[in-house]
Amino acid sequence: MIRAGIIGSTGYAGAEIARLLIKHKDTEVKWLVSRSFAGQNYQDVFGNLFEIIDKECADISLDEMAGGVDVIFTATPQGYLQGVLKKEILDKCRIIDMSADYRIKDVDIYEKWYGIKHNSPELIKEAVYGLTEVNRDSIRNTRLLANPGCFTTCSILTAYPLMKEHMIDRNSLVINALSGVSGAGRGAKVQNLFCEVNESAKAYGVTTHRHTPEIEEQLSYAYGESVTLQFTPHLIPMHRGILATETAKLAGSYSYDEIKAVYDRYYASEKFIRVLKKDVYPETRYVEGSNYVDVNFRIDERTGNIILMGALDNLEKGAASQAVQNFNVMFGFDEGEGIDMIPMVP
Repeated sequence: MIRAGIIGSTGYAGAEIARLLIKHKDTEVKWLVSRSFAGQNYQDVFGNLFEIIDKECADISLDEMAGGVDVIFTATPQGYLQGVLKKEILDKCRIIDMSADYRIKDVDIYEKWYGIKHNSPELIKEAVYGLTEVNRDSIRNTRLLANPGCFTTCSILTAYPLMKEHMIDRNSLVINALSGVSGAGRGAKVQNLFCEVNESAKAYGVTTHRHTPEIEEQLSYAYGESVTLQFTPHLIPMHRGILATETAKLAGSYSYDEIKAVYDRYYASEKFIRVLKKDVYPETRYVEGSNYVDVNFRIDERTGNIILMGALDNLEKGAASQAVQNFNVMFGFDEGEGIDMIPMVP
């Protein structure tokens, strides 16, 4: 029996991890940690889990928990884990972190984009970036898993095969991505109130969004040289979902069949990545509540550009279910255990 703890269990991502793990094979959710709701029964915080999770929220430190569990999921804000994690904790249990604290290998870039001093840079080197379909072999044995964000997962997987094969100009990629409001977290913020978000759409973090260096770094690894790209996120009035539309200059003259063959070569054996039929474009409603990523493309003969499209559920493949997918790889479970959900429509 694998014993798990979740720190930040009353945020949206933490709650999704709890919901998935509670029915997971041979896994016990031992600790649900939340300072804000300490002492309250978890099912009173999330009514969907009434008579499913009968456990109190606890206020216990990472260090205290480490000796009594096999894995800790940290669904916490940027800066928390890198401020408290020590090698001695990793000697006791494995960590799956939902923040950006260990995603970026260059500590100077992390500190610049996040405006936070990194307090455990010596651990960055051993952290594995948890994009399962790309880094599966490295994920198996890691003690420290940096789970990717929602925009990054969608943006990277949509462009990865063509970047890997040098079929697009590496510095021509422009990504426009839409996110549901749950991506901003569960905290009370005026800009996320219903009346502020409903019947509106807006760009934000223009030229400054913190997922930019993460996407650039991972696509640079794919290409084998430094990649510079333009990333602009948008907030739209829906609960869940990411839709990325990416434009790049083709590096040669390629037909639809040639591009499709590359996507199929990379993703045909990947259960959770679906390459759609010709002229069928990804929609967030067709991945909602699932671990799937839908991708497709269209070549623009007029401009020599290719339009790449991807969609996922930001709370699932963009956060919680991808974390459980990585958990499955790390502990030798079937990769789809606990996350083989069919998308919900409507």
